This record gives sequence, structure tokens and C-alpha cells, in this order.
Amino acid sequence: MAAAACSPLPRLVPVATGIGLREPHREAFVAAGSPIPWVEIHPENYLVPGGPRLAGILRVRRDRPVSCHGVGLSLGSADGLDPDHLMRLRALYDRLDPGLISEHLSWSVTDAIYLNDLLPLPYTEDSLVRVRRNIDHAQDAFGRRILVENPAACLAFADSTIPEAEFLAELAARTGCGLLLDVNNLYVSSINLGFDPAAWLDAIPADAVGELHLAGHARMTVGGEELLIDDHGSVVGDAVMALYADVLDRIGPRPVLIEWDNDLPPLDGLLAEAGKAQRLLDARMRQAEMPAKIPEVHCAG
Repeated sequence: MAAAACSPLPRLVPVATGIGLREPHREAFVAAGSPIPWVEIHPENYLVPGGPRLAGILRVRRDRPVSCHGVGLSLGSADGLDPDHLMRLRALYDRLDPGLISEHLSWSVTDAIYLNDLLPLPYTEDSLVRVRRNIDHAQDAFGRRILVENPAACLAFADSTIPEAEFLAELAARTGCGLLLDVNNLYVSSINLGFDPAAWLDAIPADAVGELHLAGHARMTVGGEELLIDDHGSVVGDAVMALYADVLDRIGPRPVLIEWDNDLPPLDGLLAEAGKAQRLLDARMRQAEMPAKIPEVHCAG
């Protein structure tokens, strides 16, 4: 039997800390009656007409808002977006009614072949036109606004002509999309490429930022040089937490997500990381005395 559609609580994701809910944690999360107010999932794990996995996430959705963080749309694809993939995502979103939808500024599909990676693209006017077209297509297909996430970079393309922050700002201006500010990615990129994250933050439109991500990273030596790798496999580092505090001061509180995808800890470890992020968020919200909701924005479609 196909899983029934939700008749849920309000869909809006609150200005609070959520966790990336991975399938190994789901049953314990539900059984414990976790106080975590929202969760994020990778929608590609639920593109099925029914079955226990879909039923499980619909059960979670009945208790709290859910955000969907896609990994397979390939916004940077020169071939355009896969219409079948768009249709399946739309069916899931209609059923799940997520409060936020986000995608990566990357590409992973060419000639109908899906690559198991989020690959970077040069920041050029041609890329800007291509990604804008794909974002417009996605938002029209979903009937919803999406957020676009800044990537973690290990290198810069020699033919890039547009700074990353300006590229993202221009996408938001041309498409009406929002931005998912991944604080760990910003830190990793700033160390690997040697730029000032404060200047990057000054160049993006703060009012377009709809969500923040926090995660751990690893260090790797390549060719005698140390690189930071965004691996989502450890606690959030002190330097990233310090940058997160600066982000909150600069753009104000937003929904915050703890991502942990590799070497998963027990659920309690993930909740402890969420608690650390929430304490900083609480302090900033007390200063701002702001409400605990962000505006709901719909696209035409």
C-alpha cells in the first residue's frame, strides 16, 4: 500500500537548530520523542511510491517540519535538468510538503550519466546563464522557491571571471531563489583558496539567506600541501563555530542545520552538536528579539 500524504503541523521551518536525519537514526529519533524542532533529509532517498522508508519519513513529518536538501538535481548541468527526476521530486514534495528545499551549486550529470559526486563549475557568464535557466526550470517544476548552497572548494578555475559570492548574489537576483549558507563550506573554501570570509559575507544579499549549515571537515595532505575537505564526518570545529557566530551577527538568526553523513555518531552525539549551535542561536535571538519563524515564500507555478 502506498504511504498516505501527511496532514501535518505547520510546514514552516522554525528559526532553530535541526539535524540531518539519516535513516540509521530515524527509529531512535522517533522512539525518543526528540525535542529537535525540524529535520532535513536528502529527498533522493525517498523517491519511491511507498514502502517502510517513505512511511517512516512521513511519520516524522507529521510531528515536525522537514527540509529537503537535494543531491542529484545538477543545477550546473549543460544538458539541462532531467525531467523525470524533476517529476519524481515534485511528487515527493507534494506529499511531504517540505518547509525548505535546497540544492547544490554543482553538476553531476552529463549525457544522462549520473556521477556520484558534486562537481564544481567555473564562475563565468556562460555558467551563470546556464544555472539561472536550470533554477528557473526547477522552481517552475516544483512550484516552490529553492535555496542554492555555496560549495566547498579545493581549487579555483583559471577561467572563472566572477567571484563566488557575486555569482550567488546574481543568481538570487535573476531567479528569486534563496541561498543556503553552508558555514563549514565557506570556512573550508576560505582556507583552501586564501580569501577573507568576511568580505565574502559582505558580498551576498543577507535577506536571500534562508538556512545555515554546520558540519565537520577533515585535513588532508595533497602534493605536500594541506587541504581541508568537507567530509561531514566529525564535530563542528571551533573555527567554524566562530565563523557561525560572526554569520549570525552579520545576517541575523536563520534555521540552522547540523550535517553529519559519514562515521555517524550515536544519536545523542548529533543532538549534542545541535545543542551547541542552538545556544549561540538563542543568544543572538535574545539580542534581536525576533520571532521564531521566517516568512513563507512561494514561486508562481
